[in-house]
Amino acid sequence: MFVLNLEFSLNLQSAIFNFQSLLTVILLLICTCAYVRALAPSLLDKNKTGILGIFWKCARIGERKSPWVACCCVIMAFSILFLQEKMSAWEEV
Repeated sequence: MFVLNLEFSLNLQSAIFNFQSLLTVILLLICTCAYVRALAPSLLDKNKTGILGIFWKCARIGERKSPWVACCCVIMAFSILFLQEKMSAWEEV
């Protein structure tokens, strides 16, 4: 029983502290905020400071650095689709 709990906690921690997942979430946040600001600018423009200002800042990054963000999204998609499967296959061996 203890071995199963230890194994489960190790798997949970590796999912929480996965750097690729963190980068994916950040890229999705930037893209989503830029899209929402394009549809309804007043929604994000009224919250430029404070904790909700993070969304406004992400939207600005998405607007100003859109070629770089798009390139990162393509690289991340390629990595998730093609490289992550091979990496998980190596972990099983």
